[in-house]
Amino acid sequence: MVHQYISNGYHIVLDVNSGCVHVVDETAYRVIPFVEEALAQGLDGAQEIAAYAAKKAAEGGGSVDPASLQETVEEILELKEAGMLYTEDIYEKYIGEFKNRQTVVKALCLHIAHDCNLACKYCFAEEGEYHGRRALMSYEVGKKALDFLVHNSGNRVNLEVDFFGGEPLMNWQVVKDLVAYGRSLEEPYHKKFRFTLTTNGVLLDDEVLAFANREMANIVLSVDGRKKIHDLMRPRRGGQGSYDEVVPKYKKVAESRNQMNYYVRGTFTRNNLDFAEDVKHLADEGFEQISVEPVVAEDSEDYALRWEDVPAILEEYDKLALEYIRRKKEGKGFNFFHFMIDLEGGPCVAKRLSGCGSGTEYLAVTPWGDFYPCHQFVGQEEFLMGNVDEGIVRTDIRDAFKTCNVYAKEKCKDCFAKFYCSGGCAANAYHFSGNINGSYDLGCELQRKRVECAIMIKAALADEEKEKAL
Repeated sequence: MVHQYISNGYHIVLDVNSGCVHVVDETAYRVIPFVEEALAQGLDGAQEIAAYAAKKAAEGGGSVDPASLQETVEEILELKEAGMLYTEDIYEKYIGEFKNRQTVVKALCLHIAHDCNLACKYCFAEEGEYHGRRALMSYEVGKKALDFLVHNSGNRVNLEVDFFGGEPLMNWQVVKDLVAYGRSLEEPYHKKFRFTLTTNGVLLDDEVLAFANREMANIVLSVDGRKKIHDLMRPRRGGQGSYDEVVPKYKKVAESRNQMNYYVRGTFTRNNLDFAEDVKHLADEGFEQISVEPVVAEDSEDYALRWEDVPAILEEYDKLALEYIRRKKEGKGFNFFHFMIDLEGGPCVAKRLSGCGSGTEYLAVTPWGDFYPCHQFVGQEEFLMGNVDEGIVRTDIRDAFKTCNVYAKEKCKDCFAKFYCSGGCAANAYHFSGNINGSYDLGCELQRKRVECAIMIKAALADEEKEKAL
C-alpha cells in the first residue's frame, strides 16, 4: 500500500507496510501510481513500464519528458527492489498465532480517587464518579493491585503505574504509600516501577512537587490553553475558573523538571476549533511538552465535534504544523505530542499485532479493586474483568482484546495511518460503533491528518539540517 499527498510544497510518498517515507519531485509523484499499475498488470522492465506510464500521463492530459521518465521509473524500481516501495505486509499471516500468545500485564492505571475538585464539562469520568459512586482507593487495595502486577508480569522487568482519577491528589497519602510499597518490591522480584501522575493541579504544592520529582517518571498536567477556553471547560464546582490557580504551578513543574518528563495536556472542543492558538499560547507561556487533543463526546453535547467541523480542524492542524516548523527553526521549539512519530524504525511490529494493549497488557483498577480493560471502560459492567482478590475472572474479555488490532478492524485495512495509531482507541470504537473492533470515524479522520502533518514536519526539518550543513 502506498499513500501520496502534497503538504507545504512537499510531494510525499509513504510506503505503508515498510514505513519508508520518500520526498520526491513532481514527475516521480505523478508516475509512482502508474508504475504500481504496470507491475500489477505483469509488465516488466523499466522501458516497458515507462511506456505505460507515458501513456497514462497522456490520458490524464499531461506529458512527461521521455528521458526524465525513463530515469524516474528506474529509480522507482530500485526502491522496490530495496524493499522501500510497494512492499507487502509480512505480518498479517502471524496474527492467528499472536492472538493465542500468553499475555503478561505490564501496566496499571490506578484510579486512586473517584472524586474531583473540578467540574470539567467534557469529563468522561463524570467528575470522578465513573458511572458509580465517589470513593478513594485504600492502601490495602492498592497493595493488592501492585502485587497482582508483579505476579502477572512474567519476566518483564519494567512495569508502569499511573496514578489517575478523578483527582489523585485528593488521596495523596495513599499515593505516597503505594510508591514506597512498589519500591520495596523492586529488588526481591527483580522489577523496576515507572510511576506517573495525572493531575488537575488544584492541590499541587511544593511537597507534592518535591515527591513527584523524586519518584514520578512523568507528570501530566491538565490545562486547555488560553484562560477563557480553560475556564469555560474546566471550572470549579462553584463555577469559578481554575486557570489562574494552576498555570503558575505548572510553570514551576516544567522548570523544576528541566522541561522534560511532563506534559501539559489539553482538550479542544467545538468552542475552540482554533486550537492552534491554544497550543501557541501554552508554548508562549514557556511549556515545551504540549498535548492538545480532540474531545470525544456524543453529538448531543453542545461542545462535541461534528463532521461539519472537520475541514476547519484539518486546516488548523496545517496551521499548527507550519507554526511548529517556524518555531523549531528559530530555536524556540516545543514538542507537540501528536506530531511526534518515529520514522527511523518504521511502524512498530508489536503495535501492529497487539494494538494499545488495553485489556491484556494494560488494566485499570477502581478504588475498590475491580479490573477493567482501561480507564475509559470503568463503570461499564459488561467489561468488568475481575478484581484484585480473585484476579482476572472474565478471560473471555481478555481474549477479545487480544484480537483488537488493525487486522481485526475492517476500516483499518485500507487506511495508510493504521500502523501509527495501531487501530486507535478500543473504547472510542466501542462507544461509537458498539464494537471494540469497530471505529470512531471522525477520530480516524483527524488521526490521518496528524500523521500527514508529522511526516511533513520531518521533511521540512530535515531540509533545514541539510541547509545548515552546506
